[in-house]
Amino acid sequence: MTNVYSFDGILVFGLLFICTCAYLKKVPRLNSWLLSEKKGVWGVFYKAAVIGTRLHIAVAMSCLAMAFYVVFLK
Repeated sequence: MTNVYSFDGILVFGLLFICTCAYLKKVPRLNSWLLSEKKGVWGVFYKAAVIGTRLHIAVAMSCLAMAFYVVFLK
């Protein structure tokens, strides 16, 4: 179980947040509702979705590396 207050917990949370927002960008109804704002608090979801779609290879490799770390090394 990862703790959100540790550094690796924050990394896991950030990666899951980016992956979730990138997935929600592909759903048309949620895309127009959740990711329509590009500024402010709701803009964080849009920016995470853009990071997830543009850097999908790096995000996927980071998710695999973090999964290996959490399952086998921690």
